[in-house]
Amino acid sequence: MTKTFELNAYLGERRKLVDEAIVRALPEAGAGDPGRLKEGMRYAVLQGGKRMRPLVIIAACEAVGGAAEAALPACCALEMVHAYSLVHDDLPAMDNDLERRGQPTVHVAFGHAEAILIGDALLTCAFAALMRGADRVPPANLVAAVRVLAHHAGVDGMVGGQALDLALGQDIRDLAALEQVHALKTGALYAAAGALGALYAGADADTVRSLESWGLKFGVAFQHADDILDDDQKALRAQALARVDQLVGECDAIAAPLGDKAEPLRAISKWVRDRAHDAAAGVKAD
Repeated sequence: MTKTFELNAYLGERRKLVDEAIVRALPEAGAGDPGRLKEGMRYAVLQGGKRMRPLVIIAACEAVGGAAEAALPACCALEMVHAYSLVHDDLPAMDNDLERRGQPTVHVAFGHAEAILIGDALLTCAFAALMRGADRVPPANLVAAVRVLAHHAGVDGMVGGQALDLALGQDIRDLAALEQVHALKTGALYAAAGALGALYAGADADTVRSLESWGLKFGVAFQHADDILDDDQKALRAQALARVDQLVGECDAIAAPLGDKAEPLRAISKWVRDRAHDAAAGVKAD
């Protein structure tokens, strides 16, 4: 690839593939839908969003010689896990959010108990979606994919991060403590994305670990950028911005040996660095 690589065009093309795959992977609503459960699952996932986690999966897969289409089962699975986490996070017992992306949150549109079940259904559906890659992925890699997703979505990853976030509260004054939350709550699913992309490309264990590390670093940088955009954690603003630069540099060092095929990964990490600096300068971006 050349220096004129167009990230927006790349992301737009891959996002279309992901969105189409997710539509196919979700159960159809309509007759035989118990308590509007399937309708709620589709509502939770298909309202839009950047799809950054599945896009990282595809970029990681392509960086080690895989095809975007081969990674789509993992893309669907990770986006379902992400969507279920948002459904549960929005509940009154946690963040009590009433809108997401300009639409009523799932518990507002479908009811509180129903939202819990919709999240549960998305989590279990995610592992079924992951298995749709069985005919394209080496068996050992498929087993590893299940292990990776379960680990990073669970108590040692995203769920643990949410619990820690609730325990520590919103005004964290220590950068190490803040990054522990970011690494679990946000970084874990990006770590899963890097690993899953490599696994669905048939990569070896060392490459999987390398791209898993890329995803974790990117995820922490991504959350720092979001904090700056949302005007959160003001006391740590300067330190967080410096950490974004450091983490993106570490991401680029991991991607360097992969050559031109990793240009999308480098462009994505540059995007998050630019996003953080623009936000710090008062330029609000999506």
